[in-house]
Amino acid sequence: MAELYNRKWSRQEWVRHVGHLEQIAGIRLVESADGRGRGCRAFDVWTGSGLSFRVLAERALDISACHYKGISLAWLSPVGEVHPACYEPEGLGWLRSFGGGLLVTCGLDHFGPPCEDAGELLGLHGRVSNLPACCLSHRAWWAGDEYRLEVAGEVRQARVFGENLLLRRRISTGLGANHIWIEDEVVNEGFIPHPHMMMYHFNLGFPLLDEETRLHLETERTVARDAEAEAGLAEWSRFQPPTPGYREQVFLHTPVADSNGKVYVEIENPRLELCLRLTYDKIALPYLVQWKMMGEGLYVLGVEPVNCPAMHGRAGARQSGVLPILEPGESRRYALRLEVLA
Repeated sequence: MAELYNRKWSRQEWVRHVGHLEQIAGIRLVESADGRGRGCRAFDVWTGSGLSFRVLAERALDISACHYKGISLAWLSPVGEVHPACYEPEGLGWLRSFGGGLLVTCGLDHFGPPCEDAGELLGLHGRVSNLPACCLSHRAWWAGDEYRLEVAGEVRQARVFGENLLLRRRISTGLGANHIWIEDEVVNEGFIPHPHMMMYHFNLGFPLLDEETRLHLETERTVARDAEAEAGLAEWSRFQPPTPGYREQVFLHTPVADSNGKVYVEIENPRLELCLRLTYDKIALPYLVQWKMMGEGLYVLGVEPVNCPAMHGRAGARQSGVLPILEPGESRRYALRLEVLA
């Protein structure tokens, strides 16, 4: 039974009160008609609890805007939602189509700064977030007294004489829910082994993020990426107001899992009496990159679970002996849960 409006409701009670369930919760397919986002399809999802979010069909089923009871949880960049036809893969060109949003997927065979690996030039954070999904589906259906909402599809990263990696993604929630499930499977459908690097780039912004916000994460070890981050190492879990001239700080955490192997990350704002909790399996994503950017307009916290401890791209991961490889036919599964706690 869905719990909403201070009581639990059966299916029969819901259908007696409304003409259509979209009065309370649903999924709607929309399409942008203007600017660099023209032609981009999106699924707008709302659960009735106050949680709503947008899933981008043209951008690997990443999640753009996300709100809870009118409060924005995600940071949106000045770029906005951009069609992947505008993608610039070279160097830092990824930033020209980086719209921010709650989730941007990085990979499937590289994340981190531009580099050259095995004779291949790799741009910032890989290609997958600029690839359209196919085999799209969205549905809302009753499972007993539970009304479920789901968006699913496939994203293929492939080239002739290169990789053939398939991402199968499902994003789900339900009537009255305050959570989002992200379930992924990445398969090497090629005939040779290939690197597989995966980053879940969650971007949190104002008003969830302000100088009173705290990042709660139990860690075994925290490493600063460079001298700039080293200077802020003691304050990685605390945040400042928007600061002129601020330079980004990046940290690599080794999280502590609970007895069930789960990692919990919480972004808490006591002033709003609001907390966003991220939960996932440490075996699948053993490290977490934190991007702390307190600049004016670029005021964002990146919480980024990763499958390998690489802050210097695929070349650095290979040199350090930590580069994950998918054998032909081999797959990896990932499951992450975002939950709003009031």
